[in-house]
Amino acid sequence: MATLDQGEPFAEAVGEAVQTAVMSVRLVMAIADAVRRHQQRQKQGAEEELVPAKRAKEDAKAGLNGLLPADISVALMASADWPQMAQQLLALRRAGVDLEQLLPRVGEIAVTVRDQVAANAVRVAEEGTGEWERMLRETLPAGPVREAILSSPTWPDIAATLSQLDERGVDVRRILASAHDEGLGVDQAVAKVLAAGEVRTTSRDALLSYGPMTDGLDIPANLNLEDREHALRQLSISPQENARYVRMLKEALPDHAREADLAVISRQWPLVADRMAKLERAGKPVAEHLAGLAKDTSWTDGPIPLVQAASHVLQHPAGQAPPAARPPVSTTAARSRSVGPTKAQTAKVTTSAGSGMAAHRQTGPTAKPGKSR
Repeated sequence: MATLDQGEPFAEAVGEAVQTAVMSVRLVMAIADAVRRHQQRQKQGAEEELVPAKRAKEDAKAGLNGLLPADISVALMASADWPQMAQQLLALRRAGVDLEQLLPRVGEIAVTVRDQVAANAVRVAEEGTGEWERMLRETLPAGPVREAILSSPTWPDIAATLSQLDERGVDVRRILASAHDEGLGVDQAVAKVLAAGEVRTTSRDALLSYGPMTDGLDIPANLNLEDREHALRQLSISPQENARYVRMLKEALPDHAREADLAVISRQWPLVADRMAKLERAGKPVAEHLAGLAKDTSWTDGPIPLVQAASHVLQHPAGQAPPAARPPVSTTAARSRSVGPTKAQTAKVTTSAGSGMAAHRQTGPTAKPGKSR
């Protein structure tokens, strides 16, 4: 009987470890599916319909054979949400994701979780669920995966899973970092399929933004500055990050509150926010760069507005920005884009940028209309 008493807790611990590993598989697959959905909504305007659950279970079961550890795959297919996961798996395959590449890597993550839980004889003290969104932003770099997770309708479920994994002693940050790498692969695979046969064009906003405002920035070819919220998402800037950048500009210009307000509601503000984000990622002191705006206030009645002056000081070492002049369109910036404008488009923008002055420089005699015969 004593042997049985020792065996039951052991079996229970192993069962808990396997179920926790299954949860980690669900988490990674939910993130992968969120990335797929996001890509399809961005490119097609709608998600593809899922295969009926009954057929999906049969097809996914056959495709799962040998790609996950046996104990984890058995527990996975016995779970109540297996039909939904089977639909996710087939949707990923139809979207161009190679499951024979993806699932073994997911299996490695699950095995790590399983072994980690099994090794924890005593559950660590609970630290509470915490701010999962904040933790996600601290753990994952800005980009398509983080945006897809936080904008997904299943984000509450993902956050609940993170909390449960954390309570069971799993290193959630490590799992998220691994899931992020898989999400990037899914993003690229789905994008590749969706881009097949697509005529790549450069949006008017992206075309007109080529120049000093975007030098060194990686702006998307379909940039849409008409929709502020959408433009910030395209540049992987969260509402919280944007609010912080707005506050930084206003704190740098306490005596120019009106001009600061106009700058942050201007059409080009997302480009300035993107440049602040780039400086932060490089560990540069954004506030010290912005302080140059208060030292040189020529922008108050000078050739460029505050939003362009802010971009200007952010592109030079703090306190060393030279006087700003009205910028011409930069063909170098245009050529640096992977999907840039054509020569004809660049010429058109350059012409329109200089047409205001060119009209005033026409000094030849004006032709007078003759009488018609």
